[in-house]
Amino acid sequence: MAILSISKPLMPDYRVPRGEGKFRLVKFFAWASFIVIVILTFPFSMVISQQAKETLLMSYENSAKLLGNNLNHQVFQNFVIPAINRYGIIKLSDAEQSELMDRVVRNTTHGFNVDVVNVYDIAKGLVAYSTDSKLFGVKALESEGYKKAMVGESSSSITSSRYDLWGLGIDLLGGERKIRTYVPFRGIDPYTWQGYVGGVFELIQDISEEYQAIVKLQYLIFGLTILIMGIIFVALLLIVHKAEKMIDERSKAQRDLEAQLHQAERLATLGEMVASVSHEIKNPLGIIRSTAELLGGMQNTTDAQRQLSSVITEESTRLNRIVTEFLDFARPQIPNLGRCDLKDILEKNLLLLRPELEKREVTVRHNLNGRSLTLMADHGLLYRAFLNILINASQAVSQGGRIDVTVLESSQNYFVEIEDSGSGIDPENVDRIFNPFFTTKEKGSGLGLAIVKKIIEGHGGSIHIESAAGKGTKVKISLPLQGT
Repeated sequence: MAILSISKPLMPDYRVPRGEGKFRLVKFFAWASFIVIVILTFPFSMVISQQAKETLLMSYENSAKLLGNNLNHQVFQNFVIPAINRYGIIKLSDAEQSELMDRVVRNTTHGFNVDVVNVYDIAKGLVAYSTDSKLFGVKALESEGYKKAMVGESSSSITSSRYDLWGLGIDLLGGERKIRTYVPFRGIDPYTWQGYVGGVFELIQDISEEYQAIVKLQYLIFGLTILIMGIIFVALLLIVHKAEKMIDERSKAQRDLEAQLHQAERLATLGEMVASVSHEIKNPLGIIRSTAELLGGMQNTTDAQRQLSSVITEESTRLNRIVTEFLDFARPQIPNLGRCDLKDILEKNLLLLRPELEKREVTVRHNLNGRSLTLMADHGLLYRAFLNILINASQAVSQGGRIDVTVLESSQNYFVEIEDSGSGIDPENVDRIFNPFFTTKEKGSGLGLAIVKKIIEGHGGSIHIESAAGKGTKVKISLPLQGT
């Protein structure tokens, strides 16, 4: 049948929008950048701190070398020459020579950050003099610096009581750091006037405090870099999260619009089909009904024939009502706006249903008395809409049930709530209740609430149903005072 042909529905496109893919790329880039920067921050801080360490070492090394050269000069001028002239031989084990040596060394190093000064006798490999009396006569440790000094080269190195973290070059806080400077003790042969290395000066300086400042700077650089990048990373993530939320909302809105378009196309096609079929059915149906009434009213009609005629008339009337609903649903519900009273509309509906409600002892409560609820609307359409809702409520309640009609108002809208104490609607059916041709009644067309929704929305209002199985149903309607 060509009349039943329905155009191919426009299915929603659920592909990921381009923007969402871009923001996912940005999020990946943010994570990757953060990880790379954290990794690169380590060698960056290492380079800076190492440079600071080398600068500190160079500063102390230069200072220690100058001090060592000065000490070399002072010892030679104020100790070696006087000792040879007076004693003929240098012998530091002699108390007077040792005291003279100690005085010269302490006067020279006074005011400098020097903890210990050792003088090594390279011939014997022993400490010939030390500002620490416990080190007299101790065998020299032939370190790299000591060996260089023996051949006339000055050098410095840092010794630590703590090691770096896992050998990564990250120094640990605490512990002692000392710089050891080895300076050759140069003399001049009075007979040949040639210089020679007669011993080794070792200057030990405690630089723990200065070194700790560099280690703290190292931690500070690393920590600040991580903190700054962390803040930038969090800010970027928040931006990406906000963007993704906007993309999701737009995608949802797009899907909703596409679904509405699909529904509109389907309903438009269905409406054309319904209108065509309904017009074709309505005329023969009227003839069937009038013929059945005529046959039932004839004098020679038997009781059985009269009963069959009544059934035909009743079913024809019901079928005519269904066809009328099809036509009402198919054609646009354009309100003919005019000033009307919402109170009068609701009271007329309740008056029409009163006999049936009183018969079933259904209690009706409302807040309409003494109120004027004027608005710009189509009186006939609103009457049909509220009558349909009240009929559904009356059919839902059992013997001795209750229906409440409440009207609230604001400066721009009326809010109508119609609540019944009936059996309610199953959760899976609540979202489908306004779908055309959906019904839970045995003899319903499923178009009543769909038509109601079209009427309410045609007035610029909205309708919403709250229900739960066994707990009744509440229909909430909003209508603007001035219409659309």
